[in-house]
Amino acid sequence: MKETRRAFILAAGSAAAAVSLPQEVVRAADDAGRDGKESRRADATEVVKFQSASYSDVRQLVAREAPASTVTVSATLSFPDRAQERYPALVIAHTIGGYQDINEGWHSLEFRKAGFATLTYDSFSARGISERAIINAGVGPLAWAVVDAFMALRLLARHPKIDAGRIAIVGFSLGGEVAHLTAFEWLRSIFGSEQPRFAAHVAYYPAGVYGTVGNEHAYTRAPILMLLGEKDDNLPVAKIEDYLSYAKAAGRPAPIEVVVYPGALHTWTVSRLGAPRFYPQYGSTRRCPLILLGSDKPAFLIDGQARPFDENSMRKCLTEGQGYSMAYDASIRAKSTSDSVQFLERNLLQ
Repeated sequence: MKETRRAFILAAGSAAAAVSLPQEVVRAADDAGRDGKESRRADATEVVKFQSASYSDVRQLVAREAPASTVTVSATLSFPDRAQERYPALVIAHTIGGYQDINEGWHSLEFRKAGFATLTYDSFSARGISERAIINAGVGPLAWAVVDAFMALRLLARHPKIDAGRIAIVGFSLGGEVAHLTAFEWLRSIFGSEQPRFAAHVAYYPAGVYGTVGNEHAYTRAPILMLLGEKDDNLPVAKIEDYLSYAKAAGRPAPIEVVVYPGALHTWTVSRLGAPRFYPQYGSTRRCPLILLGSDKPAFLIDGQARPFDENSMRKCLTEGQGYSMAYDASIRAKSTSDSVQFLERNLLQ
């Protein structure tokens, strides 16, 4: 995942006030929920559009700086076969490979079989940039992806066929990190008092870059399911265990349910990957401490304590941790899909 050289090193800033997302973007995103459909027919699929914004890195977003540009994102809203007056819905956040039918598309179909509407889109193609360009340029898409997810939520919350109180996010890798970040209450609040909250979050093998400081503004309290691979060398399980221990010790336990799949590597759901292989071109924070956001300055989580963020240490661990392994596993994909559906049913359908 390439939210690395710039975004990790530059991650800083306060999230105390509303982010300076251009009001025309917010208004357009709100209007899209009412008027953004290309068709108002009761079809199984609608093409919708929402306005979003691009940032150079996460630091720029949490520091409430103006975005580098605004963008129109085209998305596909698909409904289950079983008719309902208002549907529970899922925002599907993709990996650094962009939207793929074999991954995000496959899962969306499985979720629709369970009764959920799904919203899919590609944050990269909306900005005219490829995975390779992101890797080569070293600019991080994580900030874009977070804004896209929140603007997608705004759109769905205003859609006449969607139940605004039953919208969750499901993300994979880069999108898994987004699924976790969008559960941070202080991050949600910087988009303004009218920004909806997700009702639940599912993070498949997230990058494990960021956590939040343990305070009253840490989480929205929506439940989070985090699905991890036992052998994922991009996000060691111990890194998340340490974070959960830190949050509990701070008196603000994270509302995270963790499932660890024995033998699973990163991106076990992507069927085109095949057998285990090391991919040196991808940046990783696997050798780095978790970065805690949500206070005046970012901090490292080291030995259960928040320590000062150090750019030199960050550069060193990024260099040492370059690359990680990936592999597809059909049986684990089936199990993680079942676990996700059960979690979503408990939290959105009951």
